Amino acid sequence: MELYWLEQSAADVPVPDNWLSTNERFRLAEMKVAKRKSDWRLGRWTAKIAVAGYLGLSAEPVELSGIEIRPDASGAPEAFVKDKAIRISLSLSHREGIGICAAAPEDVALGCDLELVEPRSEAFTAGYFTAEEQKTISGSPAALRDLLVMVLWSAKESALKALRTGLRLDTRSVSAILHNGFPSALHPEMGTWRPLSVRHADQVFPGWWACVDGFVRTAVSIPAANAPVSARFVSLR
Repeated sequence: MELYWLEQSAADVPVPDNWLSTNERFRLAEMKVAKRKSDWRLGRWTAKIAVAGYLGLSAEPVELSGIEIRPDASGAPEAFVKDKAIRISLSLSHREGIGICAAAPEDVALGCDLELVEPRSEAFTAGYFTAEEQKTISGSPAALRDLLVMVLWSAKESALKALRTGLRLDTRSVSAILHNGFPSALHPEMGTWRPLSVRHADQVFPGWWACVDGFVRTAVSIPAANAPVSARFVSLR
């Protein structure tokens, strides 16, 4: 199964809001915090571009304004075109001016996440990671520990999105494992997708991770997917 991946930056988002639907413009106007507004616009833009590519639509504002990204009861994103639900599974994430969107057929349990590699305290790992994950972290080279922590954390976040619970579920209820070893920080394959999996009870979510320019990207799905394929203004069907 193919899993499609789109990235956009804050610089890609047009300043006029004519690509937003009427309902989306009303919602944006209700937001008072500038950063929240900026992040929300980036997320909506990235998702709309992904949906437009899936449907073979143009990225003209008139086309994008007919696309709405609405949260379902769990908070997961759903796509609508002129109030008609689109058969696609989406997952979104954004951090520090970068937005990502993973897309797959509607029957796929899908989650993706983006994280900045930064130091985390021992209290963080003790409070949010399983005993198995903590053992993996403590046994890793000190120079790679921050990266490993964020890869595992991001994988857990992706799985919680695929479960449609987010952080409402205890993060220790999911356990991430990296496959095929963990490359050094200077390894030439660091920027390529590498396999992982996340277990929740009797479910296993196969997935992928990559680290580029200090940001970790992860995606998981059931059923399993091939490594994510970058897409931009192409048909994802």
